[in-house]
Amino acid sequence: MLDHFHIIAFTHRNLDLSDIGRLHIEESKQEERLQQLKAAVGLEELLFLSTCNRVEFHYVTKRESDFHFVMDFFRTLYPEFTTEDIGHFAHHGDQFKGISAVEHILSVASSIDSMVVGEREIITQVRNSFEASKKMNLTGDFIRLLMRHTIETAKKVYTDTSIATKPVSVVSLAYHRLRDINIPLNARVIIIGAGVTNTNMSKFLKKHGFKNFTVFNRTLSKAENLASDLNGKALPLSDLSTFKDGFDVIITCTGAEEHIITPEIYTQLLIGETDRKVVIDLSLPQDLHPTIEKEHNVTHISVEVLQKISNENLKERSKEIQHVEEIISEALFNFKNIHKLREVEIAMRVVPQKVKEIKSTAINEVFKNDLDELDDHSREVLEKIIGYMEKKYISMPMIMAKEILLKH
Repeated sequence: MLDHFHIIAFTHRNLDLSDIGRLHIEESKQEERLQQLKAAVGLEELLFLSTCNRVEFHYVTKRESDFHFVMDFFRTLYPEFTTEDIGHFAHHGDQFKGISAVEHILSVASSIDSMVVGEREIITQVRNSFEASKKMNLTGDFIRLLMRHTIETAKKVYTDTSIATKPVSVVSLAYHRLRDINIPLNARVIIIGAGVTNTNMSKFLKKHGFKNFTVFNRTLSKAENLASDLNGKALPLSDLSTFKDGFDVIITCTGAEEHIITPEIYTQLLIGETDRKVVIDLSLPQDLHPTIEKEHNVTHISVEVLQKISNENLKERSKEIQHVEEIISEALFNFKNIHKLREVEIAMRVVPQKVKEIKSTAINEVFKNDLDELDDHSREVLEKIIGYMEKKYISMPMIMAKEILLKH
């Protein structure tokens, strides 16, 4: 079965993120499409892994996974693609087979194949992909066995190494700075800008217990969408200069060429308060006017500072990669044995039934007349002996086969 296991992977290494986005399949359409694919191209098992910067297909098939197979694969799964599209994806996918495919998924779940080394989210994404594929009746015994071993290996990586201990994402670093300066969870948080960065940042804060949000954006509908997710309030950016509810934290990322938070606007936002405030400015160029930091009681967390910390932490994480690779190497060796033992178990499934059939034939046919002449006590003792021997005949071949395999 191991030799029939394949992976086709699309990541930031071989494809633009915009192209990877084209391979995502709406959740409501996944079961129908993937079931059709499995039947049409002859897959015994299938797992679909889809994240924001990765799409992978893990499958078991006895067919040769050559270029023609891959073309057929994508033609079936994405009927809306042109022939040129199909050829493009068929040429750019990284393909893995057998033990190399196992090594790949172990590396993915352990985060050393990620855009950001050490990101813990990937282990959850791998687990969820397996659960979803299993629920759609796409997976079987091999992928089940592999996924269990993969999750166990990834957990060991995160427990035994420092690969994920120091945050590297700007969002995570900004949150840790807020936590370090003991900002309370009921702090009044102003969000300026409703783009991807601020959306991720504010949702991260909400996840960790913050709950008082006001979102400003040039396009009010975008502010309303984000505010709805945060259970907060939405206002147009033009209302920033007249906002009178006060704040404790400002998170801003607009991409504007001029300073959004001028000294005049900042003074108005203070509404006379003099306690220390926090401004997390994730914009380049900065949204916060430079004189504000000099003239007011404010902790300014800039994207440049966060990026420097991120780069240093990334270097520290990279030092752990060798340790992770050693764990993966050991896990690969162990999986080979686990897979061999599982193949023995599957092959030996017939043994218990065969032994029971032989026992039944002996009692009911071959030695029936002899048994009928025995008294109750003798018959009871004989049945105990036969039952004992039956259990041993069932278990011993399995034990001996496992011992032979492990020695080789």
